[in-house]
Amino acid sequence: MGKLAFIFPGQGAQYVGMGKDIAAEYKSADAIFNAATEALGFDIKEMIFNGNDETLKITENTQPTIVTTSVACMQPLLEKGIKPDFVAGLSLGEYAAHVAAGTMSFNDAVVLVRKRGKFMQEAVPVGVGAMSAIIGLDNEAVIESCKEASSIGVCEPANFNCPGQLVIAGEVAAVEKANEICKAKGAKRAMMLAVSAPFHCSLLKPAGEKLAAELEKVVLNDMKIPVVVNVSAKAITNKEEVKETLIKQVSSSVLWEDSVRTMIEQGVDTFVEIGPGKALSGFVKKISKDVKVLNVENIESLNSTLEELLNN
Repeated sequence: MGKLAFIFPGQGAQYVGMGKDIAAEYKSADAIFNAATEALGFDIKEMIFNGNDETLKITENTQPTIVTTSVACMQPLLEKGIKPDFVAGLSLGEYAAHVAAGTMSFNDAVVLVRKRGKFMQEAVPVGVGAMSAIIGLDNEAVIESCKEASSIGVCEPANFNCPGQLVIAGEVAAVEKANEICKAKGAKRAMMLAVSAPFHCSLLKPAGEKLAAELEKVVLNDMKIPVVVNVSAKAITNKEEVKETLIKQVSSSVLWEDSVRTMIEQGVDTFVEIGPGKALSGFVKKISKDVKVLNVENIESLNSTLEELLNN
């Protein structure tokens, strides 16, 4: 039997009603939504189940709603005795991974990511920064394009998602310039993303500094499961490394493709994406055709994943 990894999605996967049917059927999942409401001091459960897209899109709402849903959707798996050998998350998802690993309590994580969202939004005024997805161009060509575009402003690689898909971030004019350069180099598409800030680039360093102060207040526990972190794509097991990686992560590239390869090299042959959407499942399939990819975001996907994991 190969090894199992739980992976958790990042910002952009949110939608109204996520996790609602799992919470209706599993008390342990519902308890997570209630715990989030208590920890944050407002009815986040109502926001997630019955709110609206515009509210969920606000970064300081998006981050806690996705982490809450991801951790809630994981509860039925844990209840059935399914435990991962590795955990990882894309950007924001790394916090859900740390909850899964036991590094931090869920209550601490959900309060922290709401502040993280606020700090990230405050770091760059709306309209100053942008992000763009570059499709169908190799990493080196995209990195080179960012360097060329940085003559007119900040432009850096933000997310190395999977072969042929890299997201860049920076100041609007520089990102638009990089799009043109990438297209000239043969990119199939270069499309601006509907985001409110240029995540994972040096413009976000002030957010990392504010986050550092908040992390000082959080008690970290010994990790029960290795967490493969975005900034290095390495599996870490020492809680002393966690705060630094989370601070750097805000303004550093997300090495998702390398993170998945790290887990595969360590013997992972089954990945379960837990939380809203299936973006990570798509990335993993593009990274390797030889692994099994499952997901849990509603009752239907939960039941088929449980059947797959418990009967094989």
